[in-house]
Amino acid sequence: MGSTRLPGKVLMDLGGESVLARVVGRLRRAKLVDKIVIATTDTAEDDAIIAECGKLGVAWFRGSEGDVLDRYYQTALAFDAGAVVRITSDCPLIDPDLVDETIKQFQDRSADYASNAIERTHPRGLDVEVFTIAMLKSAWQNAKQPYEREHVTPYLYEHPELFRLESVVGTPDYSQHRWTLDTAEDLQLLRAIYDRFDNHDHFTWQDVIALMEHEPQLANLNCNVRQKSLQ
Repeated sequence: MGSTRLPGKVLMDLGGESVLARVVGRLRRAKLVDKIVIATTDTAEDDAIIAECGKLGVAWFRGSEGDVLDRYYQTALAFDAGAVVRITSDCPLIDPDLVDETIKQFQDRSADYASNAIERTHPRGLDVEVFTIAMLKSAWQNAKQPYEREHVTPYLYEHPELFRLESVVGTPDYSQHRWTLDTAEDLQLLRAIYDRFDNHDHFTWQDVIALMEHEPQLANLNCNVRQKSLQ
């Protein structure tokens, strides 16, 4: 709830459901995910997140607001996770098939870490990261920089000499598209997309690409938004 650019963004309305509900609903269709857990903070303002988790019937864990890496590690321990699939809650177009594709490459290649965001070819807002508990523990023990603790995974992908990394890429390159939620302009685009699909959420990311190609002016809604840097 404490987003600096768009406070309360994950509980904002997106076609009759909260943004968080959209993320959870789409992830529930991923076949290779065993359990969904919302890893939120222990601050009072995030009590609203816990209330929404109750409505959605989804598990949750509360931890540090600033040290998100610690929050992730403690969540993984609490739920005895075998591996972690990291999805951020501001991505209401997250695609379950792409999640499964990333998990499958992680499994097939016996990777420590697999992601479609190492070499970005998918739209921003479809980011999937999968990593082992051993790798998460290593980051938790060794990551010292503030940005490494806040953003969870930089220590993982910035140390290819320590870990087996797998990049999930696609063709053609659609990385120019921005489908994540950081600003009011982003929300305007996401609401327009959901509206085009009658506010149902069973469309695929390829369906959205086709929509954007049919209505290229939609991209103008958030074309001036700049992604925040990690550091």
